[in-house]
Amino acid sequence: MPKNNNYKSALKHPIFKIISQAAENLNLESYVIGGFVRDFLLDRGEPKDIDIVAIGSGIELATEVSRLLPNNPKVQIFKTYGTAMLRAFDLEIEFVGARKESYTEDSRNPVVEDGSLEDDQKRRDFTINALALNLGEDHFGDLVDPFNGIEDLKHQLIQTPLDPDITYSDDPLRMLRAIRFATQLHFKIEPKSLASISKNKNRIKIISKERIVEELNKILLSEKPSIGFALLHKTGLLPIILPQLTALEGIEEIEGQKHKDNFWHTLEVVDNIAENTDDLWLRWAALLHDIGKAPTKKFHKKIGWTFHGHEFVGSKMVYKLFKQMKMPLNDKMKLVQKLVLMSSRPIVISDENVTDSAVRRLVFDAGNDIEDLMTLCEADITTKNPKRFKKYHNNFKKVRQKIKEVEEKDHIRNFQPPVSGEEIMEFFNLKPSREIGMIKEAIKEAILEGEIPNEYEAAKAYMLKKGKELGLEPVK
Repeated sequence: MPKNNNYKSALKHPIFKIISQAAENLNLESYVIGGFVRDFLLDRGEPKDIDIVAIGSGIELATEVSRLLPNNPKVQIFKTYGTAMLRAFDLEIEFVGARKESYTEDSRNPVVEDGSLEDDQKRRDFTINALALNLGEDHFGDLVDPFNGIEDLKHQLIQTPLDPDITYSDDPLRMLRAIRFATQLHFKIEPKSLASISKNKNRIKIISKERIVEELNKILLSEKPSIGFALLHKTGLLPIILPQLTALEGIEEIEGQKHKDNFWHTLEVVDNIAENTDDLWLRWAALLHDIGKAPTKKFHKKIGWTFHGHEFVGSKMVYKLFKQMKMPLNDKMKLVQKLVLMSSRPIVISDENVTDSAVRRLVFDAGNDIEDLMTLCEADITTKNPKRFKKYHNNFKKVRQKIKEVEEKDHIRNFQPPVSGEEIMEFFNLKPSREIGMIKEAIKEAILEGEIPNEYEAAKAYMLKKGKELGLEPVK
């Protein structure tokens, strides 16, 4: 960070001089504000989004900027909000007139009126997002920081410009944003602000599911997602947003027998998988892999705690959760469902005596998702015992090697029967019937069990054998 209060070095991109010129042409003050300034000061790389505040009409400023730019890019105007947006130099630039906001209790959409720069900074969610750089010719690059956001950046603190009760009650989405920024930036939420989130937690109910999921996705995609989910839990937001997760919390003891706390275990699994993949849906699978354990938990005197069928129950819960949260009910949801359903399968076969047929069946059922499944299962190893940790990982290495060997030999992934249904019909002069399905299933089972290789001639001979057993005669 430069030692003085001028940050011209942040404004080297030619777009800022063009905006400055456009503002001067219109006799307006203009400032770059928010995430661009914050990320420059934190040295977080080149941003793709820039927010510009005009003291006057943001729409007029955007139109003038477009006129000065080569190719005069199209200006998208959002009259309801008094904002405009254009794309230039691979950047998305949003323009808004400085404004004051007031809220009603049942909506996060404010009543807006024109205001000063400070009015606009007051309406920002956090002090670190209220930092502005002047784009005027005489004060180009000067920092405007009425709420000491620069100090909060230095001390890695998330706090609101106004009383947090006002900020969070006005727009409850800011509670999730506070937790998301704390997670992404590894910052602390200022104690009064954290207490205010707990106090206002029920206000989150007025926020749309889509906006909530947007923030959850950003928390899940952070370097260490458990930070965010622990804060959601601590503030009481998580039971409101994802009660299926918090239902896993707690250790119950009966007759001296305990089970592990599946909630905190889940957060460890999510952190583990985050070290190995940036795939959002794999991270969702890690978050939800044990949700079926709460409804299936039982205690038996002879064997202790069980969670029989939790994978099947959990996979059904995935669909309901995605639907409830208005998440996509498409192939992404189906992947998460499949990984939850199969989450224990590699663990079951990861002992010394794993058979080729068990591995074939695993590869057959997982198909192209076998690698994702193995990544999830390895993340599920959270034991603190070094010997066990090493043993489990070594076992998974053996399973991976076995998968490779079986796949090279038998080509089971995305299995297609070597003999088609049409060929069976022709061979035995059959019309569509139950016997065709029985023969196809028998061939598949014989290949998976290793009785015959996954080859045409072997499958054809087996087809003939099964046909005779069913009393079918081949066409001469």
